Amino acid sequence: MPVDLSLYLVTDSTPAILKGRDLCTVVEDALKGGVTVVQYRDKKSDTGDLISTAKKLHQVTQRYGVPLLINDRVDVALAVGVEGVHLGQDDMTFELAKKLLPKDAIIGISTSSIEEARKAVADGADYIGIGTMFATPTKTNTKSVIGTAGTQAILDAISDSSIGTVSIGGINHANVQRVLYQSKSPKKGLDGVAIVSAIVAADDPKASAEEFANLIKSTPVFALDSKVAGANKPETLVAEVPQIVRKLVEAHPLVHNMINFVVSNFVANVALSIGASPIMSPYGDEAKDLCKFNGALLINMGTLTSESIPNYEKAIKAYNTRGNPVVLDPVGAAATEIRRNAVSRLMSGGYFDLIKGNEGEIRQVWGSNAVQQRGVDSGPSTLTDSQKAALARDLARRERNLVLMTGAIDYLSDGERVFAVENGHPYLGQVTGHLRLFLGLPYSDKLLAVLSGLLMYEIAAENAAAKDYVRGPGSFVPAFLDELYAIRTAAAKGDDSWIAGRAKVHEVKI
Repeated sequence: MPVDLSLYLVTDSTPAILKGRDLCTVVEDALKGGVTVVQYRDKKSDTGDLISTAKKLHQVTQRYGVPLLINDRVDVALAVGVEGVHLGQDDMTFELAKKLLPKDAIIGISTSSIEEARKAVADGADYIGIGTMFATPTKTNTKSVIGTAGTQAILDAISDSSIGTVSIGGINHANVQRVLYQSKSPKKGLDGVAIVSAIVAADDPKASAEEFANLIKSTPVFALDSKVAGANKPETLVAEVPQIVRKLVEAHPLVHNMINFVVSNFVANVALSIGASPIMSPYGDEAKDLCKFNGALLINMGTLTSESIPNYEKAIKAYNTRGNPVVLDPVGAAATEIRRNAVSRLMSGGYFDLIKGNEGEIRQVWGSNAVQQRGVDSGPSTLTDSQKAALARDLARRERNLVLMTGAIDYLSDGERVFAVENGHPYLGQVTGHLRLFLGLPYSDKLLAVLSGLLMYEIAAENAAAKDYVRGPGSFVPAFLDELYAIRTAAAKGDDSWIAGRAKVHEVKI
């Protein structure tokens, strides 16, 4: 039986969630708001009470033409005559449930791994619940939290199947669009999301369901836009760079920096030199006001404290909600267990338009083959150039964003295209606080925007290093700021000579 899984409600009868309200009333309000499937889940009540409540719920769902499924209890489903059941890995087997239930009964299966999903497909399940997406207090027997990356891997593994898919676990209004967007594999996406407390515990279940329904139907404002024509050719991209730099100078965008204390002054001066307007604020509550200026947020993990992550999360939420660009610089991500955990938490807490880091940091964000860092340096490279390009592409593809891996050669990817940029100077590796925030400009190709900032930055570095008086990092920094300002001034006058014949960009075929 075809089922609309888009807004799947899972009930919770605990007093703290229901707040003294009648479950049937809450469910009906949610149905009025747009819920498309209801699963009755109650692990504690006696069989007689389960049947009684299920009958009342079924009367409600039938009025709205929405299927009612019973969690685990096939006997209750049979007694009430509902449309189907949802089974966990430790519940009755699919084969036995199939024998007991009517031929057209809906049977869903909980899965948290590729193996479980493939078995559910082979068995003939109507849909699978994939999770747990995020940590949640509503389930204490969670085997694993798989996030969008784990969900995407499962969807990719069963992409040849037409089975329905729904994600569950910690999904709310703030993250539902990101869940749907980032979980999508190249060939298969989620058909819906399962919501528990965000609707059942809401003061107004109808309004909460309506908001979910609208978010589910809408494209997230932070989604990568379609590529511009001809943008796979380096020369086409580079030809657009001067115009983008001029736009930056004209726009004078705000850059909100939650930054390493060591580099605050340098980053502020770089921003001013290129025509941006910097503000340094580690206070997450300020983001709700700062994001209204339509600027970008940079999170640099260089100086972590016990208060850093909660403040980062508040800022990410504010900027994600408006669709403003958010950049993560996971400084020293592999240096300590605290930093590794911080990366995991941030990656599950919001969407980053750009993740920028050296090889060690990008490998840590990817989550495998990580290297031990001593500090902010990448450590010895163990990857070939083609492997670096592939890692940048694969991380960008998984997160559905942009990834910039810095080094002697920089690799920039949006998950489809990969470009190597060979501009710059070794002094840049000894100067922290790189700023490449052109993402807020109104161009359809975000990769092109980042490439523009990268070229402006690295050509300025080449110019600075060539000065007779520059003898090392100390004298390089003021010369570098001067050269950034010189490019900005030239761009404002329509002078593009700063880039003519200078860009060293080529596409990497993998």
